[in-house]
Amino acid sequence: MSIAYNFTACEPVNQQIYRLLRQDIVTCAIHPGSLLSEKEVSSRFNVSRQPVREAFIKLAESGLVQILPQRGTFVRKISARQVADGRFIREAVESAVVRRAAREASPQALNQLAHNLELQQLAAARQDSQRFLLLDDEFHRLIAQSIHCELAWETVENIKATMDRVRFLTLSEVSPPHSLIQQHEKIYQALLARDVDAAEQAIQTHLQAIIFSITPVAERNASWFDEF
Repeated sequence: MSIAYNFTACEPVNQQIYRLLRQDIVTCAIHPGSLLSEKEVSSRFNVSRQPVREAFIKLAESGLVQILPQRGTFVRKISARQVADGRFIREAVESAVVRRAAREASPQALNQLAHNLELQQLAAARQDSQRFLLLDDEFHRLIAQSIHCELAWETVENIKATMDRVRFLTLSEVSPPHSLIQQHEKIYQALLARDVDAAEQAIQTHLQAIIFSITPVAERNASWFDEF
């Protein structure tokens, strides 16, 4: 039986389906290597195949699925190379953003970051991994927003999908929320102190952590990864 989803009118249905499927793939609710059926997804969301097909194309552009003519659409296995490449690009963009934010972020923007950190603490205490990851992303988006450059975050968001799957898998043991919150706190404190170099160092340390965490995650979930 299909569930009646309440799609909003302010965003195209294909985009909403993309976000829901992306969340399922990132959290590994849909396992790497799985076949995605247009018919089954259409039935799940009670929509025609056209918005589903468009969502699949966007997922392919994000590097999460592979569309093979005459064979179907498959969730890509996690590529360590893509994770490393995505982290490299993300670090370059966010280092520039955080340096500027250390100089220009308004007190109101800094207050928003402080509130976000409080919400992260609550999500971690409740062991709500999905909520925590959303707040993690929001923290980084708010930094870009503080310098009126949300395009920087949109650019990062478009290339970090493979990173997000590793982030989710590391939350339980390898990179638990409390350690990530400590890293976010260091970024925030550097912004508060208007310390440009410390802010850049803090965000680089934060983003480089994923490289050290991928090996134990890949060893535990070998079938979900390309050859490592």
